[in-house]
Amino acid sequence: MAGSERVAETPTASARSTAPEAVKILIAGGFGVGKTTMVGSVSEIAPLRTEEPLTAAGLDVDDLNGIEEKRATTVALDFGRITIGRDVVLYLFGTPGQQRFWFMWNDLAIGALGAVVLVDVRRPESSFAAIDFFERRGIPFVVAVNGFHGRHPYPAAEIREALALPEHVQVLLCDARERTSSRDVLIALIDQLIDAATGAAAS
Repeated sequence: MAGSERVAETPTASARSTAPEAVKILIAGGFGVGKTTMVGSVSEIAPLRTEEPLTAAGLDVDDLNGIEEKRATTVALDFGRITIGRDVVLYLFGTPGQQRFWFMWNDLAIGALGAVVLVDVRRPESSFAAIDFFERRGIPFVVAVNGFHGRHPYPAAEIREALALPEHVQVLLCDARERTSSRDVLIALIDQLIDAATGAAAS
């Protein structure tokens, strides 16, 4: 009798919950576009940040035009995590924005399934390098236009044209400070990755 009770309490293989799939996503873009802010706004854990204060020593190499209020910068990476549904956990890696730290992007990109390229409409040229990086490596990405102060002065179509993006690249308007907005960008990327995987399996 006792033995049968122990058997009844043991979960069957089909009843055991399976571990969610882990997906590595990069949050990239130019200097000061809001990468650290996006990771921090959406992460369900306290984000890991590697920020250092901007100093006078960097004035000759850090272009602060349009972002004069910026006081700190990421020197290695940002890290956060968000669970999408019950089956997918995203591990978010924010890349450093200054050119002198771009050498780290190759290592950060290892194992990444997709990326979000953040764009600041005040300085769209600052994200050209990130777009080129992912295009050259064949890593799927979406472009998220960060509306500073909640404003989006240009429609997505104009931004697509200004960045010379092909039609298959999604252009999304967002506010990196808002959790829901950042989450929706990530969901759009995951949907794109799922569609691509489904199409490849069917062909």
